[in-house]
Amino acid sequence: MFDPQDLTPVTCSSLKTFKLCRKDYLLRFVRGLRPLTESEALYLGTVIHGCLERWYLAMRNAQTGGRGGMDKDAVVPGIFDYIDASFPDRERDERQKRDWHLARTMFAEYIERYPFEDFEVVEVELQFQCPIFNPDTGAASRTFYMRGKVDALVVREGEYFLLEHKTASVINESYLEKLPLDFQVTLYAHYLEQYMNIRIAGVIYNVIGKARLQQGMGETEEVFEARRAKLLEKSKTGKTTAKRQMPEPDEEYAARLAEKYRGPDMFHRSPLYIPRSQYETLTAEIWELCQQLLIARRTNRWYMNTDICFLYNRPCRFFPICVSGDNPNVVDNKYRVGPIHPELDESAPSRDEMFT
Repeated sequence: MFDPQDLTPVTCSSLKTFKLCRKDYLLRFVRGLRPLTESEALYLGTVIHGCLERWYLAMRNAQTGGRGGMDKDAVVPGIFDYIDASFPDRERDERQKRDWHLARTMFAEYIERYPFEDFEVVEVELQFQCPIFNPDTGAASRTFYMRGKVDALVVREGEYFLLEHKTASVINESYLEKLPLDFQVTLYAHYLEQYMNIRIAGVIYNVIGKARLQQGMGETEEVFEARRAKLLEKSKTGKTTAKRQMPEPDEEYAARLAEKYRGPDMFHRSPLYIPRSQYETLTAEIWELCQQLLIARRTNRWYMNTDICFLYNRPCRFFPICVSGDNPNVVDNKYRVGPIHPELDESAPSRDEMFT
């Protein structure tokens, strides 16, 4: 059995980060820094993944327990309780309230869109750990090993597929065209094959859109009086029928969201086969990245890639550190130290432990 003792784990996220910016890698995956305020988009995606994890875990248990169909009435209320608990300050925090509405609607309409599946759920949130091999010599790295966790492993028409959950602001042609080039899925498929000694045919992309509908906030009494005064100034009669715009009730906003998700563009399923040739390219790339990472560690040189400081039209999470010249006061006031790989448990079980 593979024993990674004394080796350093790398993940898909860490290698992608290293490719983009070595300084980002240093701050996140060596020093373990996290911004004090979490990204709104990332948190909502985490909650939706948690909903789907619970949903498909219940489905797997029903399938393996020989009970036939899943008892939705026993499962769904618990998932809505999980959503509620994820946004405890929604009555006072407008962001939490918006994301709470969105998460409840996304999940409710998801299980309406996909009430039945044409696959069998084998595992949910399956972790793996594997050696990294030199593609030229076949020797395993003496420094690094690969870790990861897949959303789900399923069997469809007798073939293994990864089930990959994604949330996207826009599900358009440009987004869908890039899916076959997904570095993460190819990496997961390759190492999960090695970990479980199976052949993975491809991936089922399970994409959920994030609606941009906003709840009507209405106007304060002061804003209404100011608007009313301007209308009276322009009125020839000195009168106006203007009424104060009241906040949109939660029920009406939830109904608008649900109607949006019943449209054709908020969910997408794409089963894609992974060409075997991609694995050869992948293993060579991962080995080369690990060698570059080894050099960076030995020399303690972590170069910035200033071309991606505003990659998504917003500053990088570590921009305040870099622009301040690594001012320790910025680090102390804006960041905390957390787990290096929070998405993974402390240790992944062996395959034998999982299936006995």
